[in-house]
Formats: sequence, structure tokens, C-alpha cells
Amino acid sequence: MKENFNRGGRPPKLNPAVYRYVVRFDAAENSAFLAMFDKAQALNKASFIKNLIFGKPFKVFIVDENTRVFIDKLSSLNALYRTLGVDYDLLVKTLRENFTEKKAMAALYKLEQLTVELVKLNREIVALARKFDELWSQKYR
Repeated sequence: MKENFNRGGRPPKLNPAVYRYVVRFDAAENSAFLAMFDKAQALNKASFIKNLIFGKPFKVFIVDENTRVFIDKLSSLNALYRTLGVDYDLLVKTLRENFTEKKAMAALYKLEQLTVELVKLNREIVALARKFDELWSQKYR
């Protein structure tokens, strides 16, 4: 009986790919192939060709710079909105601890008015984001 000893190195593959085929393209075919390869953003040309031959699905991601900028700004607005919520809680706590009831209520009234404006602004941001999504998002095309 033969025993397997660890000889080091890489373990053998269960199903090694040992068959190789060669395809030659002319200049026009090569440029079309490279355009398809770039659009698919595959890891390498061999896996791209195998996926095409065997009909395996692959996704094509198109990155629009304007969409990325919009999403970045929207994310920063969302982070700012969360920060304001934390600051709001801290301010209310400080008002209760350090001021009289009358002064605290006056400050809270002003804060409440500003909060109502902030909620309106947030609704406008959400409406603009939905409008942008409907007009430009890939999932609606």
C-alpha cells in the first residue's frame, strides 16, 4: 500500500484543465473581442472565452462617473444627517441639565422649528434621489 507523504508545494487539483485550444483573430475581430472583454470586465481572457462558449452568464457593469459622484454626495448627506441626530440628542440633554425650564423650552422650540425644516429638506433629498434613480439607474433600463 502506497502512503501519501507531504512533499510540500501546491496540492494537486481535483479536476485539472489540461486541454488547450488556439484561436486566431484578424485585426477587426481582435478589436471587437477586446471591446467585449473590456465591457464584461472579466478577470482574464481565458475565463471570458470559456463563459462565452459554454453560455455561462456574466454581468456587465457600466460605471457612470456622474452617478458615482451623486451617490457619494448622497452618502455624505446621509452621514451628516445622522451626525445631526446625535448632536440633537446631546443638545437636548445639555439643555435639561444646565438651564432653567423656561430657557430650555424656548431653545427647544427654536430647535423644533429647525428640525421641521430639516425633515422637509430630507424629504426633498429622498424625492430627488428617487427621481435620479428612475431617470438614470441601470435597473430601470
